[in-house]
Formats: sequence, structure tokens, C-alpha cells
Amino acid sequence: FCDSPQRSACALSVCAYTSAICLCVQTVSPATGEHPLQYNYTFWYSRRSRPTSTQNYEQNIRRIGTVASVEQFWKFYSHLLRPGDLSGPSDFHLFKEGIKPMWEDECNRSGGKWIIRLRKGLASRFWENIILAMVGEQFMVGEEICGAVVSIRFQEDFLSIWNRTSSDQTTTARIRDTLRRVLNLPASTIMEYKTHNDSLRDNSSFRNMKISH
Repeated sequence: FCDSPQRSACALSVCAYTSAICLCVQTVSPATGEHPLQYNYTFWYSRRSRPTSTQNYEQNIRRIGTVASVEQFWKFYSHLLRPGDLSGPSDFHLFKEGIKPMWEDECNRSGGKWIIRLRKGLASRFWENIILAMVGEQFMVGEEICGAVVSIRFQEDFLSIWNRTSSDQTTTARIRDTLRRVLNLPASTIMEYKTHNDSLRDNSSFRNMKISH
């Protein structure tokens, strides 16, 4: 998943949970003179296989590294393969530091995700646009955004952005509208929302989604 052996060395995240509120400790800092991001973000990679237990899935997710500044982001991102160059069913994840890209994570469990189906060949461009919008705080929904995922599959690809509170319809609508704007989606584009509780019941991210235009 990385085309250079010279990846930046990145510290691991530390996250504590108190009264069901995740308190994430930043373990990477901007260097002197760098432009800090509002939140630190961690890149993850996973290669999909047959559905497995939560424990096996967690073991399958590989933490790539964490960035804390604009400069660190571009240095790191420039060495990663583009999603369109991945082979087989694979996922790239970019989440706020301390939040694992798992439905069961304390920061995710009450949330859900907007999902966009992509025809083959579009994943790399759309992935770059959505993560730039996310780290650049274009969604304007406070701490609601948890992360984004691009999922490479054989027939089509998927792009999703995760938020903390699926029951907050005002926030989920704002995220949907921002997605349409930053990705320049046609008005006819079908977008689908699924709560993580539904994903847990289905053991699937993409079955039985609620469609929104």
C-alpha cells in the first residue's frame, strides 16, 4: 500500500474512554514552522477477505501512520499508492487520531456513514477530494466527522464518510450536502446512509442502505 520504503516514522495513538466519551491523546505534533491541522489524522489499510469476527477484522487493519500538519500530510500522502492502483478488495481509511475504523469503536458506535458508489476509475480522484475536505474542515460540523473510507471492490468502488451521531438529522444532511459540493456530484447522484448499528446487524457495510437523493 506504500510505494516508498521511506515512510515517515509515526507514533501510535493513545485513546482513553470516560463515560462513553472518547478522549483522544495526540501523540504526534507539528514541527516548528509547520501548519497544524485542527485534528491529527491516522491512515489505515485493510485487505478484505471473507467476513470474520470483530477480533479478526481488527487484527486485519494495519495502522500506517499519523499526521499533525499540512506538511506532514502531503509528505505522507505522496508516498501512498492511489486507491485505483490497489489490487483486490482493499480499503484505505483516514480517521481522527484515536478513533479506529471500526463500527464498535466508542466514537463510532452511535453514528453512521454516507456511502457513494463509484464506477471503476474514479476512486483515486474522489478519495483525494474527500480527505482534503475533511482535514481542511470543510464540513463545518464540529467534532461530528470521524473519518473517511475508500473501498476497492471488483465490480465497483465505494466512498464513505463516518460521523458520530446518526440520529442528528441536521448534521447528517449538512454532511451530505457538503459531499455533493466538494465532489461536484450531479443532482441525480444516489447517496446512501447506513447506521453502524445496522452494519453490525447485517455484518456488512453495504447491504440494506437507506437511499437519499
